[in-house]
Amino acid sequence: MSNPACLISAVTYRDPKAALAWLEAAFGFELVFLIEGEDASVAHAEMSHGASRVMIGGEWSPAHASPASIGGKTTQTIHIYIEGDVDAHCQTAAAAGAEIVEPPATQFYGARTYRCRDLEGHLWTVSADVETVSVEEMEKRSGLKITVAKG
Repeated sequence: MSNPACLISAVTYRDPKAALAWLEAAFGFELVFLIEGEDASVAHAEMSHGASRVMIGGEWSPAHASPASIGGKTTQTIHIYIEGDVDAHCQTAAAAGAEIVEPPATQFYGARTYRCRDLEGHLWTVSADVETVSVEEMEKRSGLKITVAKG
């Protein structure tokens, strides 16, 4: 398999097979690569969402644990940009069992977002741009100083 230069998150689950089905139902991910062990366990999997991918695997070492195995703590969140209706996406995720942590809201920077926990407690943010906002307007709306790198 060949991937273009990019950043791919790898997410650990106690039950990666259940996670594969859930990510498809809740977020619309598609399975593109699956390696199974002799016992049909998931050794490695990759799912796509548009041009992006995420790796899905099990707790294969003491350093790789699902939030479900460590009291719900997380050290990362995953962010999905979509083209479309964030509110409808949120409803689909909730119907699949996502715990909605923050319901859809339009942010000062022009994106509509929601946040949820998946079946094992990973935090996901889903957003879509709904308006173009200048840096000056973002600063006015938020009260924050914003710097945009040139180039």
